[in-house]
Amino acid sequence: MRVAMIGTGYVGLVSGACFADFGHQVICIDKDASKIDALKDGRIPIYEPGLQDLVAKNVAEERLSFSTEAEEAIRQADAVFIAVGTPTRRGDGHADLSYVYAAAEEIAGLIEGFTVVVTKSTVPVGTGDEVEAIIRRTNPEAKFAVVSNPEFLREGAAISDFKRPDRVVVGTEDDAAVEVMRELYRPLYLNETPIIVTRRRTSELIKYAANAFLAVKITFINEIADLCESVGANVQEVSRGIGLDNRIGSKFLHAGPGYGGSCFPKDTLALSKIGHDAGSPLRIVDSVIDVNTARKKKMADKVIAAMGGDVKGKTIALLGLAFKPNTDDMREAPAIDIVAKLQEAGAVLRAYDPASMEEAAKVMPDLMFCDGPYHALENADAVVIITEWDQFRALDLNRVKTLLKAPKVIDLRNIYKPHYMTDRGFDYTSVGRAY
Repeated sequence: MRVAMIGTGYVGLVSGACFADFGHQVICIDKDASKIDALKDGRIPIYEPGLQDLVAKNVAEERLSFSTEAEEAIRQADAVFIAVGTPTRRGDGHADLSYVYAAAEEIAGLIEGFTVVVTKSTVPVGTGDEVEAIIRRTNPEAKFAVVSNPEFLREGAAISDFKRPDRVVVGTEDDAAVEVMRELYRPLYLNETPIIVTRRRTSELIKYAANAFLAVKITFINEIADLCESVGANVQEVSRGIGLDNRIGSKFLHAGPGYGGSCFPKDTLALSKIGHDAGSPLRIVDSVIDVNTARKKKMADKVIAAMGGDVKGKTIALLGLAFKPNTDDMREAPAIDIVAKLQEAGAVLRAYDPASMEEAAKVMPDLMFCDGPYHALENADAVVIITEWDQFRALDLNRVKTLLKAPKVIDLRNIYKPHYMTDRGFDYTSVGRAY
């Protein structure tokens, strides 16, 4: 099939490359000429394992291309995907839909023949209705259907999530559009992937509800971690004990410094606003937002407490800055709040992250960046593990102890065992583990 993908950000680029790998003809479109030029040169603007090779393969096999010009691609397309950003709108917390609506208006003037217009961006309930209205106003003779097809891609595992998803959600009541969507995702039939067809508004809400529920799980176990510290329990054992219950499940029950990234903070806030506007407030989601915001700052307090209550003039090594491993995404990363509070308290910070230092420099320009984990550790008074990159899970502990002024480790991701560290002479602090 012929696919036009409007937007070459994280969702658009991954989705476009994967559809091309399914065998479809895909043109990814973006108004940012520098981004398109980079993609044509084989330079990928985001860090995502396997994406560069996937793009290169499908470009070489002439199924994937990039352009700043939308006209020809949209006119020839069976399906046009809207995969533009929906950032939090300044001032009120709602999703900013200006890019979505601008794309809809552009699409309206260009489509020929029956075309499925697919909203891939995460949008509030009712956005598809407005997209449809825009197209009808702009081009009353157009033959089209607007479909909601939310993405469920985890940064760092996006290609696997696209090709082996838990489910595909399609929101439309148009039978012809359903058939087009089934054909687009036909390669997934081999995996017996469930394709859930719902009304459009239900599909739009599924995305927000899924992310909010996962944010609730993360925040719940973080509060249980605090309770564990108070009563002398171990949060990892609590997580295992409840996660083995199939009704609960083990995923997203890992205590840490709070959630971040491009989805959970934005989507929980947007869902909260949707609930309040509809006269049906989501009090659990509201509480999750408040608790998670406070937790990031609380982690800096934990570091300060572990260092005797005063970090002024002390050098602290930070390992990991991105909100999670296998990404360079710094959006809403806990490291931002942790760094700000430690700097405010007078600490000297040295940091290393395998992928995100270029992005981190944009939001933390005063941070000292290092060439590797051991470079960051040189003559530091303590080391704080913020992001659980694999390379931090097997550090040479003898070398770590030699490089540090004092063998003090604050592990905000619980990647080491307390007794393992204390037996090796470290003053070790973790999250939610009294033993």
